Amino acid sequence: MQGFLNLNKPFDWTSHDCVAKTRKLLRLKRVGHAGTLDPAATGVLPMALGKATRLLQYLPGNKAYKATIRLGVQTATDDLQGEIIASVPCAVSLADVETALKQFEGKIQQIPPSYSAIQVEGKRLYDLARKGEVVDVPARTVEIFQIEILDWRSGDFPELDVAIACGSGTYIRAIARDLGHVLQTGGTLAALTRTESSGFHYWDSLTFSDLEAGTFQPTPPDAALQHLPSITLTTTSAQKWCQGQRVAVIDITGTVRVYHEDNRFLGIAQTEADMLIPTMVFEPIS
Repeated sequence: MQGFLNLNKPFDWTSHDCVAKTRKLLRLKRVGHAGTLDPAATGVLPMALGKATRLLQYLPGNKAYKATIRLGVQTATDDLQGEIIASVPCAVSLADVETALKQFEGKIQQIPPSYSAIQVEGKRLYDLARKGEVVDVPARTVEIFQIEILDWRSGDFPELDVAIACGSGTYIRAIARDLGHVLQTGGTLAALTRTESSGFHYWDSLTFSDLEAGTFQPTPPDAALQHLPSITLTTTSAQKWCQGQRVAVIDITGTVRVYHEDNRFLGIAQTEADMLIPTMVFEPIS
């Protein structure tokens, strides 16, 4: 079995837990995932099966989320799973929030949460944070395409539901934290569901019950890569390319999907100076 699964990650499961469960249910050794989700988050977690694990790096990076942000509260992890650092009732209006959120659209500088899987000098930030070590985490450039307010609940600790479309590497917890900083109220992430990731959508995601029932069909490996342009090679050129040789091409640039003239997906290539350079041969020609 090979291809991709659009898994709906359950609450309180790590992404690694999901890989292990999928391996067990499908009796596969080679299973991987794209785009780690925190245990408290739910939603789309793309899973790669078999040789498709080699294609994970080529999936599109854009993501979308539905998040609930609680104001007036600060936590160590920037979500409700962490120790509460401060909790102070606040008086803030929806208009204040709407104005503040405008600062988070476009390309912005974002400091990842101290409890995250990012590595600093070979060590995970969450491991360092658990040991009480304070690390200077450099800001990163991330892109927020759109933030839409879905609901607003006023009170001493007001909450807002937002839909966020963003590029890869964006931490929604950091948006909640930084929104609270801009509003001078404190803020933390109260709930998070990923609604889109790597071209997969929440509305057709699969649960573990679906996997147990065995009524699903994996997405074909190349079907998840439709954002990349494609090129078709003759048998002679395809054989050379599969053997690691460069093949002359015209009118195509960048990273591309490569096909045999019989429509077989062969793999991924890079183009350079009108030459097709093998990057990953997925299905060699015998």
